[in-house]
Amino acid sequence: MATTQPARPVELPRQAGPAGTLRYWAAAKAAAGTGEEPYAARTLADALDAARRRHAARPEFARVLLRCSFLVDGDPVGTRDHTTVQLAEGGTVEVLPPFAGG
Repeated sequence: MATTQPARPVELPRQAGPAGTLRYWAAAKAAAGTGEEPYAARTLADALDAARRRHAARPEFARVLLRCSFLVDGDPVGTRDHTTVQLAEGGTVEVLPPFAGG
């Protein structure tokens, strides 16, 4: 007689949020090792946290992000709390380190 295993609960994929593009410029691009990469996140804070985890082997990346400003779909984030900045499907987050010169 065959033994029946109890059914395991089905884990549904966690909905990370809308998908879009993180675009890195200058020192952020160098620290990330790429010019752009996808995000799947509801807020700017979530997208940046995921990017930090992806680039954990590149500690300079996290340091550069601390100095960056951000544009979300062309709008400056400024001093708004990143947890309140909602991301849209197909959106773009520009990651802008301080620029020198003029």
